[in-house]
Amino acid sequence: MTYPPSAHTAPPQAPAPGTVPGSAPPTVPAPAQPPGGPTAHRGALTEAKNRLRTAATTEPGRLQIIGAVLAALVVAFGAVTAFEISDRAAAADDVVSRSQPLSADAASVYRSLADADTAASSGFLAGAEKEPVAVRERYQKDIALASSLLIKAATNTDSSSESGRQIATLNEELPVYAGLIETARANNRQGLPLGGAYLRFANEKMTKVLLPAAQKLYDAETARLDQDDDDARFWPVFSLAVGVVVLAGLVWVQRRNYRRTNRVFNQGLLAATAASTVVLLWLAVGHSVARAELNDARVHGQKSLKILNDARIDSLKARANENLTLVARGAVLTADGKSDKYETDYTAGMDRLGDGLSAAQKLADDKEGRDPVAAAATSVSEWKNRHKSASTTDKSGDYEGALAKVIGPKDSTGETFDQVDAALAKALAHEQTEFTQAAEDGRGALSGLPIGAAVLAVLGAAGAVLGVNRRLSEYR
Repeated sequence: MTYPPSAHTAPPQAPAPGTVPGSAPPTVPAPAQPPGGPTAHRGALTEAKNRLRTAATTEPGRLQIIGAVLAALVVAFGAVTAFEISDRAAAADDVVSRSQPLSADAASVYRSLADADTAASSGFLAGAEKEPVAVRERYQKDIALASSLLIKAATNTDSSSESGRQIATLNEELPVYAGLIETARANNRQGLPLGGAYLRFANEKMTKVLLPAAQKLYDAETARLDQDDDDARFWPVFSLAVGVVVLAGLVWVQRRNYRRTNRVFNQGLLAATAASTVVLLWLAVGHSVARAELNDARVHGQKSLKILNDARIDSLKARANENLTLVARGAVLTADGKSDKYETDYTAGMDRLGDGLSAAQKLADDKEGRDPVAAAATSVSEWKNRHKSASTTDKSGDYEGALAKVIGPKDSTGETFDQVDAALAKALAHEQTEFTQAAEDGRGALSGLPIGAAVLAVLGAAGAVLGVNRRLSEYR
């Protein structure tokens, strides 16, 4: 008997392609999972998250997390402070022991070259037979000093830097200048007028090649000094921010502890707070003192030194131009052909000298600094009066009389120039001492802070861990 199909029976399905009708469908094996594969890795992460979540929902677990975070923050505070202050201390040390001395040496190179040119022109005016021994020795000493300072600068400077390039130029051109001076002397000794031409050519080499190179060297070293000074005075902002976060965290934990246990003090947390507070105060006060001292060194030392160096160089240039006025006897004119070039340059140099002395007087912050500058200003005024008298004598046709008023042993412009130079040298020595003292005080304010911060941070982290463990022991 044939039975109709049940209403609940599923209709037959068509066999899959490639299978024999009536046979079982093929089974597709699952992809093999190597031991410790992604599934196992995800399982481990999930397990770790579950454990962390479970720990965070219990008070002992939360305390363990808080203790670990506090210890890490305190250690990070000490490490960041040690790193930043070590960087500031290194920059302050560079200001004292490297960049400022190199800047001072560069200024001395410029001054020595300018003074050598002045001594050479003074000796030439006196004549080969009458040239004072002191003038000749002064020229030789200036050339020797400039050469030795250039050697010293070369050993502390990268040859590819701006300073290195200017040092190379100076080392190359200085022997050429010295050779021109010796040629001028030789011709002058024989009474040949060609000696004056060689002297003017040497002066041109000095003013157009050597002194500009020395000025660029000085500017480059001064820029390096400014950069080191800025680096040393830059606030350790990151360290201060981390310190504030650490203290805020410690206060929060102790307040939390008090609210949950009604206990005011936790010795471990108090020790951590005290250590962190000491580091933060040491950081803020120490860097503030260092910054103030370095700022004082910059304003009352570095700026004064630059102005006084410029004033001394202006006086040397003015003296050289004054001498060359008598050497050239009007043979060299300004670009417009209307005035004596050397007399014009002398006047401009004396004007700059007066302005520089006025600025130095304002920056001087004590009697020892003001008195030499005031003495230099008085001598400059007398120098101008004597120069005017010598110029009048020369224009009247009395060359020998004018010569005596310029290079004579008494009541001459040379005498007042020496007074100006001596007063400026005294002022420079005083400002250099003040700069060095203030810069060393600034460097000293940072000494010990990196090591102290690291030690206190370790102690603070240990205190935080002990304080939290004291609370944990109550649950055991």
